[in-house]
Amino acid sequence: MSVSASFLRWEADDLEERIIEIITELSVLKQHPDGKTYSVISLQNTAQLADQFHMSKKEIEIIALKNNVLPERYTRNMNALSAFDQIKLLESRVAIVGLGGLGGTVAEILARIGVGTITLIDGDVFEESNLNRQLISSEKNLSQSKVEAAAQRIGDINSSIRVYHHPQKLVPENAAMLLADVDVAIDCLDTIAARFDLEAAAKALGIPLVSAAVGGYTGQLTTIFPEDRGLELVYGPVESISFIRGAEVTLGNLAFTVSTIASLESAEVVNILLKQTSNLRNHLLIIDLQDYTFERIRLI
Repeated sequence: MSVSASFLRWEADDLEERIIEIITELSVLKQHPDGKTYSVISLQNTAQLADQFHMSKKEIEIIALKNNVLPERYTRNMNALSAFDQIKLLESRVAIVGLGGLGGTVAEILARIGVGTITLIDGDVFEESNLNRQLISSEKNLSQSKVEAAAQRIGDINSSIRVYHHPQKLVPENAAMLLADVDVAIDCLDTIAARFDLEAAAKALGIPLVSAAVGGYTGQLTTIFPEDRGLELVYGPVESISFIRGAEVTLGNLAFTVSTIASLESAEVVNILLKQTSNLRNHLLIIDLQDYTFERIRLI
């Protein structure tokens, strides 16, 4: 290591030690409902430290977590998650493809739980028929780009998160660029052909895909790793598919079904990011909210 490199390393270590000292000074002792005490740092203090040291708020949060100080916004993630889990989520990168009913709700959930980098991909804009179930849509943002509205929403929820938004449709020609450096791809699309395009891109990039669909009172969810057969086990071979849209065309889209499936899809993404495995791999979870049945079917 050169002298200049050694100096820079010393300087970086010294800087982090100073940040840790300040975090410790600013931290406040609080108590969980179960009586356990813990140290927290507030959002305001995190932002001030980020400005002072020309760092991102996410970097300050990670330093705090590594030193047993919880960013207060994540305290209710504990003890379901550990501090190590929270760091892993903050360091993770996901892409949400489709920012309608499923995608908007998934974006909200993953922003709140603290997934550190979220890429949003959708070329569509909001219209009135979206208002019944698309969480980010409102009467005020009709005709606005869905990804721009979602990016604004994430910024309002969690300004520590890095958001990349692409107001364009994912197609084979741009998929590798749009999904670059992503840990998990999330299918929130509404056409069968687009799902197969996304699956092919995820497989080519060697990343897992979590795929969900909704129709009326029913919904489905599966996880596909690069070496799996995947969507052809759900829909049949891509070359034999004669329909463009899924069951939502005839069954409609209900807000509570969309929210339920989006929550399950978000949980699956978090499980994959933290555990690098999935109980839905090569399985299809099917739910029906009229008779409240949940079935997990093995795909072979």
